[in-house]
Amino acid sequence: MTSDLFPIPDTPGESYPDNGSRRSFMKQAGGILGLALAPPLVAQAERLTAYAKTIEGVTDLTLRINGQARTVRAEPRVTLLDALRERLDLTGTKKGCDHGQCGACTVLVDGQRVNSCLTLAVMVQGKEITTIEGLAKGDELHPMQAAFVKHDGFQCGYCTPGQIMSGVACVREGHAKTDDQCREWMSGNICRCGAYANILAAVREVENSGFKG
Repeated sequence: MTSDLFPIPDTPGESYPDNGSRRSFMKQAGGILGLALAPPLVAQAERLTAYAKTIEGVTDLTLRINGQARTVRAEPRVTLLDALRERLDLTGTKKGCDHGQCGACTVLVDGQRVNSCLTLAVMVQGKEITTIEGLAKGDELHPMQAAFVKHDGFQCGYCTPGQIMSGVACVREGHAKTDDQCREWMSGNICRCGAYANILAAVREVENSGFKG
């Protein structure tokens, strides 16, 4: 069996026939290599190599959480939820369905509520992340936290951090003007205990107090 590019001699000791195929191939390969290494493709190749290494292994991520820069070493596939709970010991954010359907993992990113179970940690570098741990000022509860306590807006409490974070965003967004509006914009947060009436009362009280922070 012979190859057009590298013909094999028929008998031992016979030299490879120089029909130009092998030499042409080497010239073409050299040309392709030179083209690949030519600027600005060199820089692009370096970036692609670095990206490939990042995809394959762990990397250092700098996340600004509750006003502080925190460094976490994790794979790019790690969600913000897992980074918070398993790498940074911020367990106030709860893992519920892990599919973005229950809202237990709600945090604020640049003031916008997100499901941290559906958000990659690498995607929120350079953004301001607020978790339930970052609402209170020392021993002084955030008005939304105080309202939840006042109106008993929880039973088992598992969904409460996500409910509070969503409630804060709902008021800031101007989506808690009426009971019906508040119910609609809080509908992404599920309470399996059924404390919805009390949750609604807490969010509406904060809205009616004029607090926008």
